[in-house]
Amino acid sequence: MGRLDGRVAIVTGAARGIGGAIAERFVAEGAHVLLADVADDAGRALAERLGERALYRHVDVTMEADWAAAVAAAKSFGGHVDVLVNNAGIMRANRIEDIPLEEYMQVVAVNQVGPFLGMRACIPAMREVGRGSIITLSSAMGMSGRAGVGAYTSTKFAVRGLSKTLALELAPAGIRSNTIHPGGIDTEMTVPGDAVDPKFLASIPMGRLAAPSEVADLALFLASDESSYCSGHEFVIDGAMLAGPWP
Repeated sequence: MGRLDGRVAIVTGAARGIGGAIAERFVAEGAHVLLADVADDAGRALAERLGERALYRHVDVTMEADWAAAVAAAKSFGGHVDVLVNNAGIMRANRIEDIPLEEYMQVVAVNQVGPFLGMRACIPAMREVGRGSIITLSSAMGMSGRAGVGAYTSTKFAVRGLSKTLALELAPAGIRSNTIHPGGIDTEMTVPGDAVDPKFLASIPMGRLAAPSEVADLALFLASDESSYCSGHEFVIDGAMLAGPWP
């Protein structure tokens, strides 16, 4: 018996990295999963590998129409929607004084507006079944600032507040909302070109990057009934990076 038997989930940014690992873990635990991404080839390939309980759909998280189509597809595929994982995100490195407005707004559109649109689109479907878990990927940089990534950091702080507000508004409806705050994870976003920044690695007390599957384990907990009394909170997975000064 799987920990997500009977659940239907939408996972954004699901073609690879953390989103792909979450989709794979959810399917392994019995869920029907709609993989949402704009990387069509990778998304279709993963859905095919995961089997009949995985379905890929092209979803630009900044577009309301794409969200409406995704919810409709998930309901047609699995009958309902009761888990949303807002994972899609982009990072642009620039000091605040040098960020062009167009670049800043691009990051805001994907990282901040995208989760808002996803929440708003999925809430009615979750109300229909009287339960739901909305999991939004923030970042360790949603807990503490970091020089050179002001646009990214601001959006990760923003979704943290949005998730808390949602938890308060939806608690009577049985819908929970939490954020996950990854630190150094072994993905293309953190390790572009497979080149780990030695200074970044040295800032992690555990001395290593986490595998995407470790974040998926945490997402599984938050999607399942094991976290039934957890809502409105931050779940940090960072190898003690934020615990205090190091070394």
